Amino acid sequence: MRNFVSVRDVTDIDALVKKALAFKADPYSAETLGKRKRVGCLFLNPSMRTRLSTQLAAQNLGMEVMVFNVGSEGWALEFEEEAIMSGSTVEHIKDAAPVFGKYFDILAIRTFPSLKNREDDYSELYIKQLIKYAGIPVVSLESSTLHPLQSFTDIISIQESLNEAPVIGRKPKIVLSWAPHIKPLPQCVANSFSQWITQWNKADFVITHPEDYELSEEFTLGATIMHDQKKALEGADFVYVKNWSTFKDYGKIYTNDPEWMLTQDSWSVTNNAKVMHCLPVRRNVELSDEILDGPMSIVTRQAGNRVWAAQTVLSEILTHG
Repeated sequence: MRNFVSVRDVTDIDALVKKALAFKADPYSAETLGKRKRVGCLFLNPSMRTRLSTQLAAQNLGMEVMVFNVGSEGWALEFEEEAIMSGSTVEHIKDAAPVFGKYFDILAIRTFPSLKNREDDYSELYIKQLIKYAGIPVVSLESSTLHPLQSFTDIISIQESLNEAPVIGRKPKIVLSWAPHIKPLPQCVANSFSQWITQWNKADFVITHPEDYELSEEFTLGATIMHDQKKALEGADFVYVKNWSTFKDYGKIYTNDPEWMLTQDSWSVTNNAKVMHCLPVRRNVELSDEILDGPMSIVTRQAGNRVWAAQTVLSEILTHG
C-alpha cells in the first residue's frame, strides 16, 4: 500500500480487518516498526476522533506525530494550478508539499467540501495535489467525497460483531439509513461506507433515504436503494445511521422529516440490529437517546476501533509503502 485515500488502495479487506483485530488484541506488537519515522497530520478542518485515534495509532507503532492545523496555525494554502495568488492564499501546495516530504515519512490530511460546487468538491483536488507534489505516502483523514479510515473502522466493527454472534445461513443485512440534521452535511461518510461495503461483497446491502437524496452511483452500484425506511429496516442485522445533503442539487436540505430518526419503534422491525454512527451525533435529531444508550448501539465500539484502523493502515504503509 503506497497511499490510503479509498478502498481502491486495498487489495484484501479481510486481511486488513484481521490485522486490525490482532492489533486490538496486542496494541504494541509492532511498537518498533515506526521507530525514527514521522507522520505529519494536516487538518484543514477540525477533528476529534480522527486526530486522536491517528496519533494513538502512530505512537503504538513507535512513530513521532506532528499535528498542524493549517487554517489557524499557518499560511492559507492554494491548490489550483496556475493560480494568480492575489487573494487570501499565501503559499501554493507546489511549494509547501515538497517541504512536507522532507519533514515526514507519511503525510495525513483532512479536508472538507465546500458543499457549493459539486464539480470542485468531487475533483478531490486537495488530496490529488498533495500526492502529486509531496513525494511520500499520503493518508486521507477525510476528504471532500470519502472517509476511508471511518469506513475501514466500520467494517472492522461489523466483522467483530459477527465474530461474536454470527449470522447463519445467509449474508448479514446491512442498512445505511439517512437521518435528519439541522444543517447540510457532505456525502463523504455515506459514499465511503457504500463503496467499502459493496467492495467487501459479504452483505445484503440496502440504502434507504427520502426521495431526492440519491448518492452518486459511482459509490452505490450494487446496493439496493429504497425510499421506504420501515421496509428497508425489516430483518436488518446492522443499521448505519448518517445524514447527508443532496447530491444532484448539490449541498441542499429538502426535508428534515423527524420520522426518519431511528427510534426503538422503527428499530423493532430489524433482526435485533446493531446500530452504528460515525459520531458526532445530534441526539434526538439523528438518533434517539433510547437507541444511543441502548444495548443495540455499537457507536462507542466503532469510535474505539478507529485506533486499530489507523494503526493497520500506517503499518501497511511502513511495511510495503
